[in-house]
Amino acid sequence: MTDTPSAGAGNGVEVVRTYLGLPSISALSPAPLPRVPVRLDCLAPCPVDRWRGLYAQIGAPWHWHDRDAWDDRRIAQHLARAEVQVFRLGVESGGETVTAGFLELERHPDGATEIVYLGIDRAYFGQGLGGWLLTEAVRIAFADGATRVWLHTCTLDGPAALPNYQRRGFRIERTESYQTTLPA
Repeated sequence: MTDTPSAGAGNGVEVVRTYLGLPSISALSPAPLPRVPVRLDCLAPCPVDRWRGLYAQIGAPWHWHDRDAWDDRRIAQHLARAEVQVFRLGVESGGETVTAGFLELERHPDGATEIVYLGIDRAYFGQGLGGWLLTEAVRIAFADGATRVWLHTCTLDGPAALPNYQRRGFRIERTESYQTTLPA
């Protein structure tokens, strides 16, 4: 698997999406504590403008665009669902807490919890935040009664994403390839 997209036909790129799963909390290999003071805040309820801000701040470098077309009403309905939880990762800096990451979990009818979004602001890479946030996401999901935890990543994500998931105990379940066009 490649860490960068390859040029496809026209202006498109080929993307490989990888689905991973963790069957139980005992399969988790916890990450060490981050090298900086952190806090994880559950945003309940999560205002649409706050969610959009987190989504853009954390996801823009990785081409998170699947919800760009959702209007405010649709996002509000999604966020109001009891199955959806949104978290803001804050880092203490200069006496204040600044946003360093974003997490969205969704419980599914089959009992599994999906880590829908998990990301760290690039300004905070290298401080152990990604592994810690993933560890906390798994702990929250299983504490909430998840029967398993799953997620997907792709070759547009940061190069540390897939190795981080695997170090925490996630196993590849399947992959798929597709073509997409990236915005200029």
